[in-house]
Parts: sequence; structure tokens; C-alpha cells
Amino acid sequence: MYNLPCSAEPVQDLAVLAEQPDQLWRLEQGSTTMRRCQSRKVLQFRKDTKNQKREKMVGSQQADRHLLEKVAEVYNWIGLQIRSHGDLAGHCDACGRCCNFGSVVPADSQQFDHHLFVTGPELMYLAANLGPEVRKPMPTGQCPYNTAGRCRIYQYRFAGCRIFCCSADTDFQSGLSESAMDKFKSICTEFHIPYHYTDLSTALNSFADV
Repeated sequence: MYNLPCSAEPVQDLAVLAEQPDQLWRLEQGSTTMRRCQSRKVLQFRKDTKNQKREKMVGSQQADRHLLEKVAEVYNWIGLQIRSHGDLAGHCDACGRCCNFGSVVPADSQQFDHHLFVTGPELMYLAANLGPEVRKPMPTGQCPYNTAGRCRIYQYRFAGCRIFCCSADTDFQSGLSESAMDKFKSICTEFHIPYHYTDLSTALNSFADV
């Protein structure tokens, strides 16, 4: 509400105001003040809206960065467990055979009867570090990131890739896997992400289409 200066009696005609220049000046001043106030309110609203969008975007980026840091912490924790358990964790000779999940392999090559499942936070971590141009689908049982027997995303590989070793104690691997999954579930809860535990081929095929 704006209180505009006016005469004690209602003014019925602008012609009357023409004979009362003082009243006309006050009305014009009041109208100008109102327009200026309205303009200031519009500008302030636009500024507030812009600030809210900026704060929301920054907040989202900070949340994403925090989530990636959480995933990295889990991976570092897995590495620490493996290094501190020696023979139980096994010794990898980097043969690359564990990256095969059902593809036809040479008769003299060992194949493991195993499957790899990944969680949402792990996929998000891989996506953030690879970029869309490097994402690959998985049309066969062979992990597409293993070429010439070597992992091309070793630094960003999934938890299962870090834990599994053909010479490791199976009970140790199972326990470590369960603990890692609990940590990923906690991340999903903290960041309000639906928890999914998806086989590698399904995850990568969906992941490559994003």
C-alpha cells in the first residue's frame, strides 16, 4: 500500500487539480515514488531469484564434489584393507583374465566363474573422471575398458575390481565386499540416491547411453 498525498475532500476532476498546482505536484511526486519503489522491488526480486539459482547450482556442485570425495574415501579404505592383509588379499599379477565375465576365451586360458556388480555412486565416480566421450558399452562378456589385457581405467575402477583377486582368500573377499557395499549404501542414503546393485554389462550399457 502506498499513501499518496491528497486534499481533504475527494477530487472529482483533473481540471480541479489544474487549479491546485501544489496538490498536482504532490500527486505526481507520489506516483513517481510509487513507480520507483515498484522498479526497485522488481530489480530486487530478479536479483534474489538469480542469487537463489546461483546458490542452488553451487550447492549442487558442492554436493556432487562431496559425493565423489566419499567414493574416493571408500576406494582408499579398500586399498588399505588389501595392503594390510597380505596373503589373505592375494597377489595380482595383472593378467587381465578376471575382466572376462563370460566371453569365449582360448582353451589354455583360465576363466573365472564370477560376476561383477556395481553401485550408483561408483558409476557417478567413473563418469565424473572419464567424461562422456570415453564411456563404452559392454556388448560382450569382456569388460570394454580392458584392452590388450590391461585395464585402461585402473585409477577409477570399481570396488569389485579392487577386491577380487584369483589368489585371495574367498572369505576375506566376501567380508570386504559386504563392508564396502554398506559404505556405498550409506553414501546413497546421505545424498538421497536410490540404491541399485547392477551387473556390470547392464550398468555400462545404460551408462554409455547417458
